[in-house]
Amino acid sequence: MHHGNVIDFLKERGVVDAMTHPELREAVEKPITLYCGFDPTADALHLGNFVALMGLKFFQQFGHKPVVLIGGATGLIGDPSGKSSERPFLTLETVEKNICGIRKSLDAIFGIGEYELVNNADWVRGLSVIDFLREVGKEFRLGVMLSRETVKMRIETGEGMSFTEFSYPLFQAYDFYHLFSEKGVVLQTGGSDQYGNILAGVEFIRKKSGKSAFGLTLPLLVRSDGKKFGKSESGAVWLDADKTSPYEMYQYLYNIPDADTAQMMRMLTLFDNKEIDQWEKKLSSGTFVPGQAQKRLAEEVVRSIHGAAGLTSAQSATSTLMTGSLNPDALEEHAKTLPSVRFERSAVVGASFIELGVLSGLFSSKGEGRKIVQGGGASLNNVKVDDIKKIIDTADLIRNRFVILGLGKKKKIVIVVH
Repeated sequence: MHHGNVIDFLKERGVVDAMTHPELREAVEKPITLYCGFDPTADALHLGNFVALMGLKFFQQFGHKPVVLIGGATGLIGDPSGKSSERPFLTLETVEKNICGIRKSLDAIFGIGEYELVNNADWVRGLSVIDFLREVGKEFRLGVMLSRETVKMRIETGEGMSFTEFSYPLFQAYDFYHLFSEKGVVLQTGGSDQYGNILAGVEFIRKKSGKSAFGLTLPLLVRSDGKKFGKSESGAVWLDADKTSPYEMYQYLYNIPDADTAQMMRMLTLFDNKEIDQWEKKLSSGTFVPGQAQKRLAEEVVRSIHGAAGLTSAQSATSTLMTGSLNPDALEEHAKTLPSVRFERSAVVGASFIELGVLSGLFSSKGEGRKIVQGGGASLNNVKVDDIKKIIDTADLIRNRFVILGLGKKKKIVIVVH
């Protein structure tokens, strides 16, 4: 548990993007209730969403009460924020399935019974159209809504925007008002792309109740070159172990560039600000063991999301793949969690190393494979391959069912032969 003012802490940490009102700092001198919402557009949350969850955990560390909202209703509409085209509609069955998947991750991160979860379908589905327009729609002005960047962009590009999407901020504002009225929630947090929606809720509360509420946004997870974090070569880095294994998450974080590591520590961990400052000084001065800071980051994030058992699994799998001497027993144990593809024996034995590399996705083309082999960057079962004509034979199969292809020291893929 931390002491002091959480806003001061977050500003010092550099993870406040914007606040709707500076008076928020005074408001958090006493314990408050806050919330952050997630629409169930997929059956799991991803690493970018974890930043928003960490925002709640920061407040929790200072004695405030977090509420997580799942958009069982708004997920059926689709948030247009930052989208160049309309999201495809999700069925009710898909939304319900996605909510179950998301809850599994939330329970792992916060602990079962250690946080409050609400679903906006519980209060939105009972509203009639007339009631919604009279109670909510009347308080919104078209001029303000049309001036929103997402709306202007869609109109200017000719894509346009349906009334369904256009109405999304009204529903999010109503969520905030409902939680303000029923649970005493006075603060909504979210990513920087949610500022407009959050502000709409703050203003709606003021108009309906005459009282103050607040909004705070955190930066999006981006690299020092401006590109988004949270995506690997195979897609999003998910918080669900069935979609992104603890090993894959560990490797993703371990391979983050030095220039981004300290900021990722600030956004994705509960490390003390002083510890992160020390890491940043080491990284900028060059007085550190390569990979040491990334290892600390990867361990903490994987432990936070997948628990101690998930971290142990990731470390063991890393040792299995990355050490020179392969352990067949460990390979058997971690086969399901390692990045792998399955091929018939006939597609592996007798194939060239480069052909198998292309087939497995390790190389984008045979030409790229030849260049990597000639440059000394390819390996077979952790042994460097220097022959571009290398053919896979039975002797290369570990326990007659595994082959490990490598590109450099960091990228490995397991071929499971069946």
